[in-house]
Amino acid sequence: MVTGELKSQIDKVWNAFWTGGIANPVEVIEQITYLLFIRRLDDLHTLVENKANRTGQPIENRVFPEGKDDTGRAPRDFNDLRWSVFANRSADEMFTIVGQHVFPFLQQLGETGSSYARNMKDARFTIPTPALLVKVVDLLTAIPMADRDTKGDVYEYMLSKLATAGTNGQFRTPRHIIKLMVDMSAPTPTDVIIDPAAGTAGFLVVAGEYLREHHPEIFTDTLSRDHFNGPAFTGYDSDAAMARIGSMNLMLHGVDNPTMERGDSLAEDHPKTDSYTLVLANPPFAGSLDYETTAKDLLDVVKTKKTELLFLVLTLRLLKNGGRAAVIVPDGVLFGSSKAHKDLRRILIEDHKLDAVVKLPSGVFKPYAGVSTAILFFTKTSSGGTDNVWFYDVQADGFSLDDKRTELDAAVHEQNNLPDVFARWSAIAQSTGVELGRPRTAQSFMVSKAEIVAQGYDLSLNRYKEVEHEVVVHRPPRKILDDLAALDAEIAAGLAELRISLAAAE
Repeated sequence: MVTGELKSQIDKVWNAFWTGGIANPVEVIEQITYLLFIRRLDDLHTLVENKANRTGQPIENRVFPEGKDDTGRAPRDFNDLRWSVFANRSADEMFTIVGQHVFPFLQQLGETGSSYARNMKDARFTIPTPALLVKVVDLLTAIPMADRDTKGDVYEYMLSKLATAGTNGQFRTPRHIIKLMVDMSAPTPTDVIIDPAAGTAGFLVVAGEYLREHHPEIFTDTLSRDHFNGPAFTGYDSDAAMARIGSMNLMLHGVDNPTMERGDSLAEDHPKTDSYTLVLANPPFAGSLDYETTAKDLLDVVKTKKTELLFLVLTLRLLKNGGRAAVIVPDGVLFGSSKAHKDLRRILIEDHKLDAVVKLPSGVFKPYAGVSTAILFFTKTSSGGTDNVWFYDVQADGFSLDDKRTELDAAVHEQNNLPDVFARWSAIAQSTGVELGRPRTAQSFMVSKAEIVAQGYDLSLNRYKEVEHEVVVHRPPRKILDDLAALDAEIAAGLAELRISLAAAE
């Protein structure tokens, strides 16, 4: 967690952009992302240089070429492209190097490089003045970025400053909600994980941190380590800025070479089907979209323009049999009465295994949106398997449910149900039978497939939850009238005594 002096240093970077004329928070993050990427390239080059110096061998896998930059624009030594070099130049020199040489170098990397490099291919340098560039470079140089945890925390704190929704309706999923979904999904070292609407890659980052914590053996085995640093993580986002930001977020959290692509997951060239073992996602609820832009194989399953339904169909297509998913959906998915809504719920329950519906309070996504949502947990089987569906009614997530989202006492159940959600879910995994025995009046309970089918595949929690009403015994009306008459008599007697007392005083 970023606190104290480090927090102050990051705030200074952010404020420098704002006072320097860049007020769009996404643009600020983009420019910081480019600069951190450049700094990262220099760090990588320094590592291979040090190795070469130790071994006496030539440098392998050079990041920066040798020789001169022959672009025709004031050719320079490629060494000038390095952060450690240009950071010590004069303001005007630094501005020229970064704008005219470093950014074209990043764009050229994108032609044959990793997904990081591909995402940097469209990088645009928009810092308006040499003075602002020097100030930002100096401030970023002062921030310690050698430790992986610190790097990740620094970038996450920067991302938390994205206080407004993006142009396509993107907003960051609260990290404690992501953590709950990842903990309940329990990623394994062999999982191939995808988020088809990745945004800043929060789900993938938290999944990576889960694996580091619960499976440290990954990093003692070459094959497992290579899997973690490559095929284990894939993200797609239709917004180029989000793809770049997500790439950097993963890299700063120690994932060397994931796939983070700019692309519309619902289009004809959506991610490869039957390829993943875990989907973690909070897809956009954009309402509707044009049939012409949507993959026909998705529309063949449910004919709809609702993106939330199409993303669920996509999730099933992406998963291998046996793969599992945790996906946030708007409440309408649970009880919508259209043919597409009903067909999709029937598919989840009859053709696959619907495991759980975790109902979230409506304030979870404030201040971005007040929409009511739930998390669906399901397993792709292509052969059914739903016996009972677990429902949990989350009434508090540890933060106030207003626009301020103030953190509350996480140790108090009434203010934070999330630890209880995970504890009860774990009891199901351990086959303790406790959840099967809970009454419908409890915060969580099981509902049989037969009952859900009888209710037309309705998955709204209130359809099955029983509310206890306290029985109030009222007195007979005649008794109430008698008591009122007695009170009137007491009042009259009191008034009479008061009059006598006043008369005697006169």
